[in-house]
Amino acid sequence: MPPRSAATVRQQRIGAELRKLRERAGLTAREAGELLSVNAARISSIEAGRFGVSIDRVRMFAHSYGCSNEPYIEALSAMTASRGRNWWEEYRESLPSGLLDLSELEHHATTIRTAQIAHIPGLFQTVDYARLVFRQSIPKLSPPEVEYRVTHRIKRQGILFADSPTSYTAIIHEAALRMRFGGRDVTREQLEHIVEMSDRDHVTVLVIPYEAGIFPGAGQTVLYAEGPVPQLDTVQLDAEHGSVFLHADFQLENYRTFMSHFEAVALKEAASRDLIREIINAL
Repeated sequence: MPPRSAATVRQQRIGAELRKLRERAGLTAREAGELLSVNAARISSIEAGRFGVSIDRVRMFAHSYGCSNEPYIEALSAMTASRGRNWWEEYRESLPSGLLDLSELEHHATTIRTAQIAHIPGLFQTVDYARLVFRQSIPKLSPPEVEYRVTHRIKRQGILFADSPTSYTAIIHEAALRMRFGGRDVTREQLEHIVEMSDRDHVTVLVIPYEAGIFPGAGQTVLYAEGPVPQLDTVQLDAEHGSVFLHADFQLENYRTFMSHFEAVALKEAASRDLIREIINAL
C-alpha cells in the first residue's frame, strides 16, 4: 500500500496496536522486520499509520508476535477494511482534522459514554445551541465556518437515529443545564430536546446535581467510546487546541474509573429527567 499524506486517528490506532503487540513480544523494529521479512523502516511507518496494512497482514503480525486473543485480532483486522467514502469526508477541506476523527470514532463505536460539566453534549445539541457555542470560539470563526461546524455537529447525531443506533449515555452536570445559552427560548428548546432523547431505549441521561459537590474528575469533559473489544476503546478529550485521543492501557483504565465516579454521583434516570423538567418549568 502507498504511504499516506496524513493518517486519521483510526489509522494511527491500528499502527499503535501493532506496536503494542510487538513491544509485548519483546521485539525491536529490526527484529520484527527480520521475523516478518519487512525492513525496520517499514515496520516503523506501519506503526505510525503512514502505511496501511491488509487484514491478512494484521493477522500475520499478531500471530507472529505471539498474540492468541482471537476476538482482539479479529476486531483489529476489521479496522483495516475499506469502508469507502464516509459522510464526514465532505468536510475534509473546511474543518480541522480532529473534528473528522471524532466523527469517525463515534461512527465505529459500539457504545458511547460522555460526561459534560459546562456544555450540553454535542450529540444532543440543537442547531441554535450549537451555533451559539461555535460563535464563542477563539479565534473567532467566520459565519461560513460557524455554519460548517454546526451542520457537521448535527450530522454526527445521525448515529442516534440509525436503524441500529449506538448505545449512548450522557452524564450532564446541573450547571450545564442551567446555563442560558441564547436566553430562555433557546435553553427551553435544548432541555426539552434532551428530555425527548432520554425516552429512547438506547439513550440514558444522568444528571449530576449541585448537591453532589466535588468528585473525582469534576473538571473533566470526557467522551469514552467503546470498541468491539475493550482493548480498542478510545477516550476523547476536548482541549483549546482541538481533540485529544487516548488509548494507552493505563489511560483507558483511569477513564473507566472516572466514568464510574461520574455515574455514581449522578441521579438515577427518572430523577434526572425530573430535574431537567424542573429547570424547564422554572424558565
